[in-house]
Amino acid sequence: MTSDTKLQRGQQWLEKLMKLSGLPSKVDARGNGDGYWLTIDASELTPEQISTTIGANGRVLDSIQYLANSILNIGKSDEEQAAYTVELNGYRLERQEELRERARQIAEQVRSSGEEREIASLSSAERRQMHTFLKEDGDLETFSQGQEPNRHLVVRLRG
Repeated sequence: MTSDTKLQRGQQWLEKLMKLSGLPSKVDARGNGDGYWLTIDASELTPEQISTTIGANGRVLDSIQYLANSILNIGKSDEEQAAYTVELNGYRLERQEELRERARQIAEQVRSSGEEREIASLSSAERRQMHTFLKEDGDLETFSQGQEPNRHLVVRLRG
């Protein structure tokens, strides 16, 4: 399956979901090295519709993204599967920068104290992002602990 097919599959699915939700919107779909970004065009949405679609702490947007990844990959072979990120009104990019800064601060705290730190209140997608950000620091290791909905990320010095 080509990347164009995966891209179109995600775009068409999200546009249909938005239409069925009473919020018809175009979706801009782009591939990046890690998967596909599906950006909902907010130009025809009201501020209230944008806020509701993002939800408190991004929970609705996270749910839409979870559904996209679950539904679009169900029954697909490994080579046919794709990772989709759903974006609206810059929320994901802004949150990504917040997480990057938080990862930097926690890395400094762990290094200065030598003690491990637990990070709660992250969605599974945000935990994956934090793992990725902190993986760049060779002196630190990260792992997830606990069960949903109380799963959290642990950061500690390696070794």
